[in-house]
Amino acid sequence: MSSGSDQERPAPVEPDLVQAGPPEPDPMQAGQPRAGKPRGPRLLRLPGGKRPPTVLIVAIAVSVVLVGAIIAIDATSHAGGKTAAPRPAPAFTLPSLRDPAQQVSLSAYRGHPVIVNFFASWCTPCKKETPLLAGFYRASHGKVVIIGVDADDSAPDARSFVTASGVAYPVGFETTPAIADAYGVSGPGIPETFFLDARHRIVKRVLGGVTMKELTAGVALMDGTG
Repeated sequence: MSSGSDQERPAPVEPDLVQAGPPEPDPMQAGQPRAGKPRGPRLLRLPGGKRPPTVLIVAIAVSVVLVGAIIAIDATSHAGGKTAAPRPAPAFTLPSLRDPAQQVSLSAYRGHPVIVNFFASWCTPCKKETPLLAGFYRASHGKVVIIGVDADDSAPDARSFVTASGVAYPVGFETTPAIADAYGVSGPGIPETFFLDARHRIVKRVLGGVTMKELTAGVALMDGTG
């Protein structure tokens, strides 16, 4: 018979039945911060534990920013940010407003930059714009070529209008909207001005009455200096 002390002895616990809790973190392990000391950003170190000079750190940071900017610009250009190439201006030949027996042709000025202006005598903005163009033409002493295209108008009214405005540059009279349509000009859209380079490509288009500032900027683009 077993003694009383043997009956009170607890049964042994098998090791594989003991549930172990999560291990205590070791503060000295790599990647674990010391208690009470948050880790800051790592500093660039040179061999031997020396810190690089501040100028070098700034130079590296600036280089990173510049590389990022170049990448961003390149991505934008491939996403459609590039300016579309100038399109050729439609050629035309029209009877002269002053003398219908004569013709006004764009091809007569091949190799020269040209300003093509669509206008009409009934157009309110044209009453201010046409005298401005006439004065600009006179001031250039023929160095700037301007061709006027009178569209959707009556010939007698148009002749009186250009005479009163002091127009000396050639003006073609359009009896049909063919030329205006080719340039994308509608009746309500008059006036419109197109700046053509020496290859007669449209480099600038102004909807509505043109200003002296726009004339100067357009001529610079025509000449390739803008």
